[in-house]
Amino acid sequence: MAKNSQLSLCGKRNGKKHKRISYARYGYRFLLPFALVFLVFQFIPLITTFIYGFCNYYEDGLNTVGPSFAGFDRFKVILGPDSNFWKYRGNTRIIWIIGFLPQVICSLLLALFFTSERLKLKGKRFFQTVTYRPNLVMASAFGYMFLQFFSQGGPVNQILQAMKIVSTPVIFRESAAWQRVIIALINFLMWFGNTSILLRSGIMGIDESLFESARLDGASSFRIFWKITLPLLRPIFVYFLITSMIGGIQLFDAAQIFTSGTGGVQAKSRTIRMYLFNLVQQKHNYGEAGAVSIRLFVITGLLSLIVFKFRVPHQNSEKREKRSKNKRLRFEAKAEKEKRKREERKGVSR
Repeated sequence: MAKNSQLSLCGKRNGKKHKRISYARYGYRFLLPFALVFLVFQFIPLITTFIYGFCNYYEDGLNTVGPSFAGFDRFKVILGPDSNFWKYRGNTRIIWIIGFLPQVICSLLLALFFTSERLKLKGKRFFQTVTYRPNLVMASAFGYMFLQFFSQGGPVNQILQAMKIVSTPVIFRESAAWQRVIIALINFLMWFGNTSILLRSGIMGIDESLFESARLDGASSFRIFWKITLPLLRPIFVYFLITSMIGGIQLFDAAQIFTSGTGGVQAKSRTIRMYLFNLVQQKHNYGEAGAVSIRLFVITGLLSLIVFKFRVPHQNSEKREKRSKNKRLRFEAKAEKEKRKREERKGVSR
């Protein structure tokens, strides 16, 4: 009786239709706040900016003109020979190059030092943390700090005068070259720690057996670095190059604060983002600002395509090699099969 009752209970339990619990709705609920913020504060303004880029839309005194469709007129203005866009693009490129070159060298040296087993550096974690800390500081804070450091009565001038390198204070803000160097220095200090982490992770990902084999063959440290480390770090260098170029295009905070929004002497430190900010906040020319934004969007997209072009050929070459290998194996199997058939025919004929 007890067994029969247990079987009946099991049958009732098995006969029930249990509802399938879906947790997907909870995921959508968590995503909803981000989706709303993205839609309201990013996607809609992005679409609006694209629309304004093809319109005449500006403020003339107390009157607002537009928005009225103007086609590609705004683009003809900013891309014309008399446009300031080319000048500010050149300024941005020069400042980026001044900061980029020492950033690569310093980050690579730090990555090699921190990953070297021969040096046996003590306190690696401490120094790694210290080198990354500047990346956590806002660019605006760096701009204000360096503005005080390099002011006429700032610490830099005091040190130079105490060491008797200069007799009178150097007015750094009156020199276009010094302004560019200091802005590039701010950008360098902010990002060299992050770049060092990327390169260090790339070096640590290289198989140690490659280095050991090279040492056994008698290769010097420089040759190992040049022939093994650098080529295998190529994907990281490509990623770093493109992201650094995109960051250079978006350079704004440090240059805006250090030059007080004027762009420095003869506006030689004014970047493209400062030019865009000036169009919106001072000239209130929203149509031309939209066209400049679209131009920057296109440049960023082209740089992203360069990354895709660098990485995809390697993947495609692997796929082609795999296909050719499979094709060769199929051909060999077919040839072996035909060979067996011929041998069987010869055996039958005999």
